[in-house]
Amino acid sequence: MNLLFIGIGGFLGAISRFALSEFIIKLLPNTITLGTLSINVIGCLLIGLYLGNSIPIKDSSYYFFVIGFLGSFTTMSAFTHQTVELINTNTFLATSYIISTIFLCILATYIGTLISR
Repeated sequence: MNLLFIGIGGFLGAISRFALSEFIIKLLPNTITLGTLSINVIGCLLIGLYLGNSIPIKDSSYYFFVIGFLGSFTTMSAFTHQTVELINTNTFLATSYIISTIFLCILATYIGTLISR
């Protein structure tokens, strides 16, 4: 049953990621990395809100939301691919993107845990 929750959550997370990414790209053309950065920061905030500072109880909502939805919504593969593309054209921008992503995602998760207390 948990696989079904993960599958449904993953389906919805992937669609949400695609829709939000397309919206950001149309809103701010030529900023493909901003879409991925925004999605990852939002996903990290949501996981911080959901899990807080506690050890998660692995119930159906955990499998659906954390593993399925957020696992599919956030995107390490797009981040790394975009980083490699940037390294080939602009090392400074690539480095800035890496540092910004790591810093903002950790900060968003931390803020989420603070809010959830």
